Amino acid sequence: MKQKFRVLVVGVGDMGSSHALGYSLLLGYDIAGFVVASNTARAEKLAGDLGLSIPIYTDFYKAMKEIKPEVVSINTYTDTHTDFSIHAMKAGCHVFMEKPIARTVEEAEKVAAVFRETGQKLVIGYILRRHPAWIKFIELTGQLGKPLIMRMNLNQQSFGREWELHKKFISNMPPLVDCGVHYVDVMCQMTRAKPRLVQGMSARVSDEIDKDKTNYGHLQVVFDDDSVGWYEVGWGPMMSKSAYFVKDVIGPKGCVSIDKDMSAVDPSDVSKHVTVDTIILHSSETDAQGKAAKKDRIIKIEDEPDHNELCKREQEYLYRTIVEDIDLTDHVDDAVNSLKICFAAVESYQTGEAVHLD
Repeated sequence: MKQKFRVLVVGVGDMGSSHALGYSLLLGYDIAGFVVASNTARAEKLAGDLGLSIPIYTDFYKAMKEIKPEVVSINTYTDTHTDFSIHAMKAGCHVFMEKPIARTVEEAEKVAAVFRETGQKLVIGYILRRHPAWIKFIELTGQLGKPLIMRMNLNQQSFGREWELHKKFISNMPPLVDCGVHYVDVMCQMTRAKPRLVQGMSARVSDEIDKDKTNYGHLQVVFDDDSVGWYEVGWGPMMSKSAYFVKDVIGPKGCVSIDKDMSAVDPSDVSKHVTVDTIILHSSETDAQGKAAKKDRIIKIEDEPDHNELCKREQEYLYRTIVEDIDLTDHVDDAVNSLKICFAAVESYQTGEAVHLD
């Protein structure tokens, strides 16, 4: 019989609701309770939709004491990540936590230290790591040689509710960090090299956010294998839909790109940010006349999970790490490392100087 784990779901906004749905569909979990910041109406509705009769708390620590979960799913704003995850791991719980791992590099290192001390499992919500197309995309870059040129962005034109959410996110974390950790993590997987130099720039292009905040950012990173990467992110109603989604990697032997029908996707639709129509693999090989020796290879993606399915796969992975005792040291180290790179970019645009990493 499959082992079951009691789960406390902390935060049931867009991401938390998707994760709760995932737990409800998996035989290895029983949802034991929800924790919300204040308004319980959404949590009550979600519990009803999932057919659950469970307690709903507004106090995380009270919920932990009364529920005594074996797994804690943290889907709150980043300012709670450190305290909640450390408390849960010290209480003997395995933890799933949405990215970024923490609000600062110092806090991230504290979380990683407790992970190592307690031996509990800690899975960070790097959703692209569970996506078959992105796994294939990263795999194909291994055929390109070194150094790599990695070009990625995700600009989101947002209005109404989406823009209000973005403003809340911006108050907690620069977009260059909040979104950037995903794609910097991808770059680190592609190069498996150490970052040595980071530069960042930013702009505040909205009077609706605080003067010390920005809603546009751009970073450049140089690795010790001479690979280079850039990432760009912008949020708000002023952002352009043109070339808002670029995922392209170049090497001496060719390039690999994610191809997507831009006209069919709304940039503010979070559920479509990870979708991939096809991957194009291009070879730089030439024939005797100096012309292209090979046609581009078009790879159609058959397994294209939607956002909820990806969240479910993240929880399947968490379950596997527990029952198979999978070593997550590299996973957690990678989460800290991607945060370091993104915050180095923030330091760079704040000081106007490039940041050299050890």
